[in-house]
Amino acid sequence: MSNSFIVKNPATGEALATIERDSEEVILQKIATGNDAFQTWKKTNAHERSKLLSKWSTLIQEHKASIAEVMTKENGKPLAESLGEVDYATSYIDWYAEEAKRLYGRTIPSHANGKELIVQQHPIGLVGAITPWNFPAAMMTRKAAPALAAGCTFIVKPAEETPLTTIRLVELAHEAGIPEDVIQCVSGRGRVIGSLFTESPYIKKITFTGSTPVGKQLIKDSAATVKSVTMELGGHAPVIVAEDANIDLAVEQTIITKFRNAGQTCVCANRVIVHESIVEEFSKKLAERTKKLVVGNGLDQKTDVGPVINKGSYEKITDQIADAVNKGATILAGAQYDVDHDKEYYFIHPTILTDVTEEMDIMHEETFGPVAPITTYKELDEAIEIANNTPYGLAAYFFTDNYRIGNYLFNHLDYGIIGWNDGAPSAAHVPFGGMKESGLGREGGIEGIEPYLETKYLSIGNLYE
Repeated sequence: MSNSFIVKNPATGEALATIERDSEEVILQKIATGNDAFQTWKKTNAHERSKLLSKWSTLIQEHKASIAEVMTKENGKPLAESLGEVDYATSYIDWYAEEAKRLYGRTIPSHANGKELIVQQHPIGLVGAITPWNFPAAMMTRKAAPALAAGCTFIVKPAEETPLTTIRLVELAHEAGIPEDVIQCVSGRGRVIGSLFTESPYIKKITFTGSTPVGKQLIKDSAATVKSVTMELGGHAPVIVAEDANIDLAVEQTIITKFRNAGQTCVCANRVIVHESIVEEFSKKLAERTKKLVVGNGLDQKTDVGPVINKGSYEKITDQIADAVNKGATILAGAQYDVDHDKEYYFIHPTILTDVTEEMDIMHEETFGPVAPITTYKELDEAIEIANNTPYGLAAYFFTDNYRIGNYLFNHLDYGIIGWNDGAPSAAHVPFGGMKESGLGREGGIEGIEPYLETKYLSIGNLYE
């Protein structure tokens, strides 16, 4: 078993770097030093932590262009998206730099004479984070920023496909003055590091973004030491287009949510459910708009859609397309592939499928690729039933200008994040997370720092005698 791995550009197959995997001994040592550092970091006052986080954000912005270029090279997404992700990543640091100073306790009116009742919040301890390849900057800072703001120490394992962005962010954190043992990075296989994280008595919390099966395993393994867990897992987002919807708006927003990062996002549209009276017009406009998207190397400024990350993703996506077509779906756009197995790059042109039915795999399996299947409905409750017919509950979208329909959909869709006439609802100051098998807990907003805190209650008796 190799002790190193090669990071490759998924657009060209070019080798970018060789990364040494940390040995178990090194990982355990880093965990121990992270726990030791917690004893000091938790005593660092909130205003000092805030200043260090702000300095980290500033340094990242000063190196924005180079970070974005590295991200595009290792991930494949268009450079404009990488630049946007750097801004998104620092928005979390900026938000939690302020939240560090807002961790208020409270005094509760007593139920008895001579007593004082006090509630305080304290950092939970060393946090073990496992982050995905699709957003290597934002998914790291979305976890690190609230952890550090709360007074926790932090150790992160990035995906082997995209470790370079995370490594650079950690370096800049150290340059900002955050102690090296307070925020650390480890490299290695997910299963190995996941086990070391969950088994360690020093790690008090696991935070993970990734697939539902892996998340379930981490939850199970964390039970032995009763660790706190935050899980942002798989999704199968529906898009409902109501009869009264602004079709042009719905098309543009569907393009945004579906094809960003080549459809490789946990909140991207997976099923488009359109009222039968407008499906022909909507499908035609969506296909026409999709055909204009430029597929290519993310470093080319003309590129709208980059490659999928690897062969496994390519095969899963193309298998879903083939299954749908074999079962009667019609290809309105895309289903073209630019592939080189020797160089290991895989491009899938944005694809629109119509005449999609519930019997097709794509209606039940997360695609994680640039394919939009369109199905129809007659009555609104039918659309809701299709949308909710999944174990996932991360993100959903709907388009209507009727406030009664909008409120009805909001109250009946079983999803943690919902966009109403909005294909891009994510932001640092709002809660992000899913229902059902899409996860536990929330990241972002005031809710995002709570999982990194323990609540302590103090009852003082005999106070006035």
